[in-house]
Amino acid sequence: MRGIIRKKYLERIKNYIDKDLIKVFVGQRRVGKSYLMKMTRDFIVQKNPDANVVFIDKELYEFDAINDYHSLISYVDSLIEKGRNNYLFIDEIQEIKSFEKALRHFQNKEIIDIYCTGSNSEILSGELATLLSGRYIKINVNPLSYKEFIEFHNLEDNDKTLQKYLKWGGLPYLHNLEKEDEVIFDYLSNILSTIVYKDIIHRYKIRNVEFFDRLIQFIASNTGNLITSKKISDYLKSQKVDISPRVVLTYLKYLQNAFLINKLKRFDIKSKKVFEVNDKYFFEEWGIRNAILGLSGFSVPDLLENIVFSHLKQLGFDVKVGVLRKYEVDFVANKGESTIYIQVAYLIANDKIKDMEFGNLLKINDNFPKYVISLDSFTIASYKGIIHINLREFLKRESL
Repeated sequence: MRGIIRKKYLERIKNYIDKDLIKVFVGQRRVGKSYLMKMTRDFIVQKNPDANVVFIDKELYEFDAINDYHSLISYVDSLIEKGRNNYLFIDEIQEIKSFEKALRHFQNKEIIDIYCTGSNSEILSGELATLLSGRYIKINVNPLSYKEFIEFHNLEDNDKTLQKYLKWGGLPYLHNLEKEDEVIFDYLSNILSTIVYKDIIHRYKIRNVEFFDRLIQFIASNTGNLITSKKISDYLKSQKVDISPRVVLTYLKYLQNAFLINKLKRFDIKSKKVFEVNDKYFFEEWGIRNAILGLSGFSVPDLLENIVFSHLKQLGFDVKVGVLRKYEVDFVANKGESTIYIQVAYLIANDKIKDMEFGNLLKINDNFPKYVISLDSFTIASYKGIIHINLREFLKRESL
């Protein structure tokens, strides 16, 4: 990945360099947080060659001794130099016990600019949020967009490249691997194991590993389907795994904390209320989802909603599943005061499918933009104000 810059992240982080805010990159393991932090470091050093940079990578053995806030403070304080611009970078900061106390210590001294990464969404909750309220900026790091995927892999923009993106996903390190399905799926399976064992089972002291394997398999097989904790519990009981719905909810939350999956609630378009049951779950990194099911289980139609959701998330939308009476709208996406509605279809093969996909959107009585996204090579002319977009063209859009 040397020399490949994720421009949108660099442009955002530039605004906060040398500002009295802790910069926190959060996201799933191997999604590119460390690379973005090193990219930021290199940018700072390029602008200021005299900068004093302290870089701590908790995945390296040499930093094992930094395991709590006392040892972190001692190490960093010994390297701070007066009269110079000091910068502190900490990779995988959640591996350091009570790290938030050290961050407050450094920030109060006002002599060092702080950047860190974390692979658990809880690092910005609880005590950290209390101690550092209003004193940090969170930067969510997503998998590669389709346009970034093309750049990272030096590919042409065509349907064959889109197929690779749908199958392999958007982890940046794939750039360094042989472009063979088996090689890439082996790598993705290893990343899954690291997330499950290190970020979930070890962190939360979970003993029932078999349950976790079955739960993840169930979510992968039902990506985009409406799911309740009772439905999962009943399925697991049929597989001779007796787990209560309450425990299922807890474990699903652990999977979300580790950025493995995202939960989308249902939203009543008419009453503007959020339903508390029947959620949808999508994978943060769909390549990992594909690796769970294996090459024989790869199915483009089953994946399309996950891909569209991921791109909406990359564009900064807050996304929910729409409900209008007995009808479902795949996505209601909000950003600021704007709203868009989206239906996702594999192919609009006949008038019946066309009437269904466009018809649900026509039932929404407002003037916000409405889209149907499909894999069709052709696009239907605007139908009663609803816009039809080919998936590949949608994934190249940087705004809607």
